[in-house]
Amino acid sequence: MAATKRKRSAVETSKPALNGDAPPLKRRASTRNAGSVAALVNPDVNGDVLDAPNATRASPDSSVNEDIISAPVLKPGVDEESDPSDAPAVVEPSKRKGRAKKAQDAGDGVRKAEETIGAVVDAAATHTPVATKKARGKTIKQEEADDVGTAAPTTAKAAPVKKEKKTLDDEAATRDPEAEGDEDAPDEVEVNEASLRPPPVHSDYLPLPWKGRLGYACLNTYLRQSNPPVFSSRTCRIQSILEHRHPLADPTQPEHPIKNRPDRSKPANMELGQRYVEALGVANARDIAKMIRWNDRYNIKFLRLSSEMFPFASHPEYGYKLAPFASEALAEAGKVIAELGHRVTTHPGQFTQLGSPRPSVIENALRDLAYHDELLSLLNLPSQANKDAVMILHMGGIFDGKPGVLSRFAANYARLSPSIQARLVLENDDMGWSVHDLLPVCESLNIPLVLDYHHHNIVFDSTQLREGTRDIMDLYPRIAATWTRKGIRQKMHYSEPTPPAVTPSQRRKHSPRVMTLPPCAPDMDLMIEAKDKEQAVFELMRTFKLPGFERVRDIVPFVRGDDNKVVVAAVGGKKGRGKKSAVEGGEGEEIKEREVIPEEEVGMGGPEGRVYWPPGMEEWLRPKKREVKKKVDSVDDGGKRKAQMRREADTAYRIREAEKAAAKAIAEEDVAEESMGEGEDGVEVTAATKKARAAMRKKATADRVKVAAKAGMEEAKRMAKEAAREAKAAAGGAGVLKGEVKGKRVRVKKEEVEEVAVPTPSPSVEEDDAEDFEGEESNEHSAPPAIKRSSAAASRKTSGRAAKTKKVSYAEDDEDAETAEA
Repeated sequence: MAATKRKRSAVETSKPALNGDAPPLKRRASTRNAGSVAALVNPDVNGDVLDAPNATRASPDSSVNEDIISAPVLKPGVDEESDPSDAPAVVEPSKRKGRAKKAQDAGDGVRKAEETIGAVVDAAATHTPVATKKARGKTIKQEEADDVGTAAPTTAKAAPVKKEKKTLDDEAATRDPEAEGDEDAPDEVEVNEASLRPPPVHSDYLPLPWKGRLGYACLNTYLRQSNPPVFSSRTCRIQSILEHRHPLADPTQPEHPIKNRPDRSKPANMELGQRYVEALGVANARDIAKMIRWNDRYNIKFLRLSSEMFPFASHPEYGYKLAPFASEALAEAGKVIAELGHRVTTHPGQFTQLGSPRPSVIENALRDLAYHDELLSLLNLPSQANKDAVMILHMGGIFDGKPGVLSRFAANYARLSPSIQARLVLENDDMGWSVHDLLPVCESLNIPLVLDYHHHNIVFDSTQLREGTRDIMDLYPRIAATWTRKGIRQKMHYSEPTPPAVTPSQRRKHSPRVMTLPPCAPDMDLMIEAKDKEQAVFELMRTFKLPGFERVRDIVPFVRGDDNKVVVAAVGGKKGRGKKSAVEGGEGEEIKEREVIPEEEVGMGGPEGRVYWPPGMEEWLRPKKREVKKKVDSVDDGGKRKAQMRREADTAYRIREAEKAAAKAIAEEDVAEESMGEGEDGVEVTAATKKARAAMRKKATADRVKVAAKAGMEEAKRMAKEAAREAKAAAGGAGVLKGEVKGKRVRVKKEEVEEVAVPTPSPSVEEDDAEDFEGEESNEHSAPPAIKRSSAAASRKTSGRAAKTKKVSYAEDDEDAETAEA
């Protein structure tokens, strides 16, 4: 869920309860968010804090937010190699490239390529090397292209050849998890071929009665929408770290997301930036205990911890150790985990690979594994729980062939510390590495194997078994033996593809929830990888009446009765401008606020356990959006449009001037930085730092534009108030003269006379007209007796607009009088 900023309603909803008899409760402001630290790490109020990119993913190797797309296909004869990049600090959304052309070759080249792929797969299973091209970074598909180019070269002038028929295994082997973005919508031929694959053969066994532990990954949707939010994947950008190296504008006051920000004009201090990122990590660690207690209340005893719990901890430039600053927070979380008998694991991302041909990727992977090991070790779990706290890893890309990847993996695995080796387990993936590929490696290196049913149904050895959950059961004893040898309790992963998925790349996308249980042992630790997180576990519990299902009840739409969101309303005192009472009733009625919920019960679902939201109804976790009705203005539309245009033009001018000033300041900073060529501490600036500083300058420009826009809006509001005041004065003058002319006299209503008796004083720039108006008003023959003013009223000066209006009107009466005399 991806992390949008939402405003929570402060008024009581009048929507009746749809899923129960309990009346709707008031939403009340949280007292937990009063501290500056709480506001600093709350992404709903601080734009510098982000949800981690992997927080809402079903698993690190597959994004639940990606579109249904197909695998890239390389053109034969083109020597392209995938770029196995380093693990990025923040995973940016992938950019789609142009439509890749389907591979073409001669018939002989196709047969030769298929034989090459078969030889590589067989060699991987038997641990025997094969003669393959050793081009660095090439995948099997690219080796196939080289072979095809040798047999039947294809150039721009070559004659058209047949399209290659691509099998499912070939497409899966082509995918490189380190090279994302070369993705395109599948064509009709690809969809038809995938639709005609042999139907899966599933087992009819269900592990009931269930005695195992069910779990979910990283994020709790219900707690994430609490007030304040509870989750363990707060992260930030590198530029946020660089900005927070500068002292606050007012160091005597706590930091505020808007009012007290870092002042970049002051000297930078690396310790300040480190303190900022450490505060995010500690806040994440402290929320683990809350998540564990919430899970235990609803009989969920298995949780995958977020890898982004401590942002940039394994970064080559901004990395840091967790001890000692996070030791206490992690130890407190570990104490709760041990007391309640829960299991926790981690899953480093798809960029953590030990079989990559690039040394930089290997070094990043070693640092990342060391970070995860330190995180789990600082929990101080009991012996068995500490053994069960494993780190799941994928083999990664295929590059120059599976034998080469396996040999590099074995060599780098030997470099790991004993603590990391004791925690590391391998999982079959959905891009190239099947259970049959990894099982021999796990048996030879004494590494447990995690069976992922979803991945297995996409990538499997079709020569040994069929798609589905039936045939894989024959390998259960060998898989279980890899766990028992190390004394670790076995775990499995289960998920399902989305309903419209057809091709292998489409089937990679995880369904929001799962409909059944896999044929595993009834006491298995089963990780449900789904977008809806804990709700997917609840779905299984309610479907199969698993232990704890009776504790879970439907939420009341748009209402949360387990927080302390208080509506401030003082009876008989001054109320906020434009705010209404949250309690319906007459004026003077006493507002009775609900008792404050204890701290440990906030966000726990209340006594009725209303924590389940139906599929697709995640919006029920948030307050209902208010409908703002446009006010009808009585001012003339033409004049209103002109005034609005003037205000917009003034605001646009201020923004343009601010942009020019910001561009000039940025140019000066760029020149100064290029002249230095070094960072703040004399060290050469890296690419990540340059990118972060560029983002900081861009943000500074946006801030200056915001200030200019705000000033323009204030000026527009001032102009609008003046226009409204003038319109009101004009309307008052017109009301005095409104009447019906009978004969040669004007009859004015009594209430209108009373309105003019005390005119609204306002400064006037037309004093001469006002004086003339007063002189005419003193003439008994030129005005009706009904509108004679008192001495006090006559002494006040009238506004210029009103004076003009009245002068013209009375002049008409004078003309009538003169005509009568004549």
